[in-house]
Amino acid sequence: MSFILTSDANGVRTIAFNRPDALNAFNPALLRELTGALRAASIDNAVGAVVLCGTGRAFSAGVDLKLLQGATPVAGRISAEFDGEAFEAAAAIRRCLVPVIAKVHGFCFTGALELALHCDFIFTTADTKFGDTHAKWGLRPTWGMSQNLARAVGVRRARELSYTARSFTGADAARWGLANDALADKAALDAHVERRADEIASSSRGAVSAYKKLYSLAEEMRPLEEALATEVELDFPEIDDTMQRLKGFGQ
Repeated sequence: MSFILTSDANGVRTIAFNRPDALNAFNPALLRELTGALRAASIDNAVGAVVLCGTGRAFSAGVDLKLLQGATPVAGRISAEFDGEAFEAAAAIRRCLVPVIAKVHGFCFTGALELALHCDFIFTTADTKFGDTHAKWGLRPTWGMSQNLARAVGVRRARELSYTARSFTGADAARWGLANDALADKAALDAHVERRADEIASSSRGAVSAYKKLYSLAEEMRPLEEALATEVELDFPEIDDTMQRLKGFGQ
């Protein structure tokens, strides 16, 4: 049984976690398959956008805690294997040449939230349950939570969520800016993500890829004048469809 399922439609590749009986909890093999699927999507010219989601009742419950019961965490680190595979998966999300959309429903806890925060953006349902439970289990973040959660919701709210390990809803996530939108239910979420992914896939692949690079300049917290100069200086020869698209203007 594969821990990752992929499918294609209209230039959009869906990559789904496939451990529904375990609420798609992560194990090293799943993370390894995820990395491979993301790297394959990144170099496939037929793919214009990626949707990352979960099968069954949840996006993901995070790390499979059952696997940790026989482990011996040291200084709050779950294991070198887990962290290594998660690091590669997170990097594959960030470095993917096409946008990666997290479609989050049901549950999204800790490691799952960390991976979702590496995506370009998040869509969810209003009743989805989120949380950062590292502190609850005596663990420390190693997959990006301390950096990306603070960037998403502000450092003061991020501290509160991490220190208390409390859960929050998709409606909260959208209100705080962690998620782009919180839809009424799973059917509405599916329709909304399909529409947004189709819109991205129909745009210029080269131009969207350039935007991914350019928006990363803002995440690097460069001084504005330096970032503006870099925006002008960078070249993107992969944008090769400008004239073709302009010919269609007004038609």
